[in-house]
Amino acid sequence: MSQIEINTLPQMNQVWSQTLDWQPSDTQEQLFQQVYQEVLAGNRQQNLTRITSSEDFWEKHLWDSLSGIVGLPAEILNQQLQVIDVGTGAGFPGIPLAIAFPHWQITLLDSTRKKITFVNDLIAKLQLNNATGIVARAEALGRVPGDRASYDLALVRAVSKASVCAEYSLPFIKTGGFAILYRGQWNDQETLNLESAVAQLGSKIELIHPWSTPLTQGIRHCIYLRKDSATPKQFPRAVGVPDKQPL
Repeated sequence: MSQIEINTLPQMNQVWSQTLDWQPSDTQEQLFQQVYQEVLAGNRQQNLTRITSSEDFWEKHLWDSLSGIVGLPAEILNQQLQVIDVGTGAGFPGIPLAIAFPHWQITLLDSTRKKITFVNDLIAKLQLNNATGIVARAEALGRVPGDRASYDLALVRAVSKASVCAEYSLPFIKTGGFAILYRGQWNDQETLNLESAVAQLGSKIELIHPWSTPLTQGIRHCIYLRKDSATPKQFPRAVGVPDKQPL
């Protein structure tokens, strides 16, 4: 098998359509392919991802990124949203969503400068004019007037405990907006713990959406938090405190 074949994403239009009621255009398909190639190349310089095989990358990075927003009403998806991806790492879910929703403006946030340097280089190579990467801690940026309560949608994938993710993300959201927590396994006790935490942050659990990934049947849950009132001024707490002392 040639190197080109090894590094080519599988054609998954039917799976996209059946699972998410969406499929990429030819241009979007090419951009996804370019994301894959650039992440593989970047992985040789720094540890961006352990997921490198083409089918795994498609399922666990591309499909998984887009699956998180499927519980949102269609009228929201069609709006020109301000979106923040908290703890984006190598650019997931923010980059795939910027490709899929060119009418959204997406801020990709991470505290690791090397990763945001990679993300901004990738954004430039993809010529995405609706995405930008920022180096900052969520606890600090969530207190800045230009960012606090300025976004319609926040996404948090594979960052920390659910209550910590809620404290990182909800201060960024306007009243009426959503935070989406991408999770794996989930149980009723976690729901009770999260309900208590988000109530302190001016939010409630709107929907818990269970998934299984289409190729390997991995367990996923997307937790949708609707912000129904302003987050109290004491949140987010100081850098490092949410992770050490979860709500």
